[in-house]
Amino acid sequence: MDTVAETTTAERPGTAPARALAERMEAGLIGHRALVERLMIALLTGGHVLIEGAPGLAKTRSVRRLADGIEGSFARIQCTPDLMPSDVTGTQIYRQDSGRMEFLPGPVFHNLVLVDEINRAPPKVQSALLEAMGEGQVTSGGTTRRLPDPFMVVATQNPLEQEGTFPLPEAQLDRFLMHILLELPGEEDEMAILDLVEGELRAHAGRDAPMLDHAALAAMQEEVLQVHLSPALRRYIVALVMATRRPAEGLDVTSRIRHAVSPRGTLALASAVRARAWLHGRDFAVPEDAAALAPDVLCHRMAPTWRAQAAGDTARTIFAEVLTAVVPL
Repeated sequence: MDTVAETTTAERPGTAPARALAERMEAGLIGHRALVERLMIALLTGGHVLIEGAPGLAKTRSVRRLADGIEGSFARIQCTPDLMPSDVTGTQIYRQDSGRMEFLPGPVFHNLVLVDEINRAPPKVQSALLEAMGEGQVTSGGTTRRLPDPFMVVATQNPLEQEGTFPLPEAQLDRFLMHILLELPGEEDEMAILDLVEGELRAHAGRDAPMLDHAALAAMQEEVLQVHLSPALRRYIVALVMATRRPAEGLDVTSRIRHAVSPRGTLALASAVRARAWLHGRDFAVPEDAAALAPDVLCHRMAPTWRAQAAGDTARTIFAEVLTAVVPL
């Protein structure tokens, strides 16, 4: 797979700061090139990301490296079963000196918010995050307050932990641009991780690298919007989504799907495809962009039936069949 820092076409001038940030992130994240690319895509499209993986796979580290490379504020929320919505959104406090109530903003009022182990947060907290992620605002005490711009949520969850967890409902999952699954590294990557961490422990802190400021990010996001999607590619994206709702040519997975991909999935995939093409130095997207991103963008938006799950099917195994059967025009 091409990395964010690689392209077969001439580099577009506006991509240089984004490539520099991606390279700095990749330098400290062994075996996570795809994760870096997807975090950059979310940053460029204003989307949110859910990262799922076992403990120790650098989920939190990847978000911190992203936060170190962009201008703005960063907050981390550690989810627990006793977390309250006000712990996330903020609360009204009484100021004795003025005799008035005052709103104290919560950690969600930052540009980049890391929500660790989101599936350990109770449903009320998940609902509060849903409004923040979907509407870019928080309502508290009858007053609606806008969140900062840019605003991005990166949530993590541990698939191994079941007790004391609250699985995210489909409505919450649908707010994430992408759901990324991380696997355990191989032997070579494991050795590289050991060398990297030991080297960091011995090294002295160097000069801080330049940060990506808000004006530059806004300019990049505007360039991404100008990336061309041909009519044929648009039909391919729609065909991938429609295959989860009705039989496609030579394939019918609808009997194994109880909740198909919604129109938000179509819009999310088109947006992500534009950002990937831009990161790879192109002003046009190609079917390979859609095929590469479709599993991470669409699979968490569809739910297999109980019968399909009992047979060993997951959303990703079912969608793999869709990718094979649905071909670009």
